[in-house]
Amino acid sequence: MKFSIVLPVRNGGALVKECVQSILHQTVADFTFYVLDNCSTDGTLEYLQSIKDDRVVIIPSDKSLTIEENWARIVAIEKNEFITLIGHDDVLAPHYLATMEQLIQQHPNATLYQTHFNFIDTDGNLIKPCKPMREKERAHEFLGSILTNSIDMMGTGFMMRAQDYDSLGGIPPYPNLLFADLEIFIKLAQKGYKATTPEVGFSYRLHQSTTKLSPDIKIHKAFERFIYFLQKLGNVDPEYASVIRQHGKQFMLTNCKALAHRLLRTPIDKREHLSVRKFIDQCKTYAALLIPTQTFDPLSVTSIRLAAIVDSNAMGRNLFLAFKKLYSKPVLK
Repeated sequence: MKFSIVLPVRNGGALVKECVQSILHQTVADFTFYVLDNCSTDGTLEYLQSIKDDRVVIIPSDKSLTIEENWARIVAIEKNEFITLIGHDDVLAPHYLATMEQLIQQHPNATLYQTHFNFIDTDGNLIKPCKPMREKERAHEFLGSILTNSIDMMGTGFMMRAQDYDSLGGIPPYPNLLFADLEIFIKLAQKGYKATTPEVGFSYRLHQSTTKLSPDIKIHKAFERFIYFLQKLGNVDPEYASVIRQHGKQFMLTNCKALAHRLLRTPIDKREHLSVRKFIDQCKTYAALLIPTQTFDPLSVTSIRLAAIVDSNAMGRNLFLAFKKLYSKPVLK
């Protein structure tokens, strides 16, 4: 067998069934399907155990884990030569493995593989295709695409050699998967390069659980750790340093805005004493690490400045939270 597909899951509900069936109906049938169940209580484990297919290997956890801890278990399992990871609400196209097999043949020296993909809603309806990606990117070019937000980065759909993945220790121990994914994918690309096919190989589901319910403070802490990772990259390699100098300011402003707005909608008792203004000041510190010779003034961006003003008093915060309950579209653009 050449491939292993790994699904970490806890309480996947109805969506995990669609995900699992998309995996079991691949046109390339020779693979192992590992399920890392994290103490599911909604019938997910019972459904998985009911599947009569020798390719399915269920590895339950003996205690409740965080999402990050469950994904960290991937390193410990036996894997075939190539592995791909998938979220329980995402869906593989029937030809995903066949497409990857062809891509690997075309780029045997690549160390990270990806297909194009579609975004779908909770009901499986198409929202939009992902942004176009180049066929071949070296690690510093891949980093540039990430910093400029010119590609869509999701954890599902990437393929890599298990040996490479394990040698890096798997998903780094971030407090949130979002930025942890970015680090390991950059490190994997460093070992060779990233190869991408224009074929659409999977669908990534966007719904409330992926856009609104992730713990906010954990994301801020993960962002900080990713900044230090970028600083280290720039210190050891002039190609990365050049990319960070060129695009670091854009990356910092984009994330300062996004995370400031996210913090604004977080109740004050769940922030660990972090205000929007304090976070903006943190971003200035981060920018001084990444782009020390450049001016970085996030308060010059109207939407960031408004977020700080709204957050500066209890009435502003309460009015904003009340408004968000009635109006779900983005505000303070």
